[in-house]
Amino acid sequence: MIQKILLAEDDNDMRRFLVKALEKAGYKVASFDNGASAYDRLREEPFSLLLTDIVMPEMDGIELARRATELDPDLKVMFITGFAAVALNSDSKAPKDAKVLSKPFHLRDLVDEVNKLLAA
Repeated sequence: MIQKILLAEDDNDMRRFLVKALEKAGYKVASFDNGASAYDRLREEPFSLLLTDIVMPEMDGIELARRATELDPDLKVMFITGFAAVALNSDSKAPKDAKVLSKPFHLRDLVDEVNKLLAA
């Protein structure tokens, strides 16, 4: 079964690179440039992983992750951010077991982390 990843990243170039790398690794990816659209999609179908930037317009990644895991408690979450300290702030209400990958990162590292997270 192909695992599906929901990607929310407001940087167009970054989003394209991520989609390409993840699809090459064998995942099906639905990508959005803001948290609100990503959340709407999540309400329509289940995903294995939410991969989201933290700082985005409309709905930030932490809010998206919080709402997404309320909808689907089994959803795995990974934040990609240039602001790692923000994600790890204990009162940010981010899901406790969310993984944080700090930018800049190599696409290979991202794919490795995603593989590990989804294999767990």
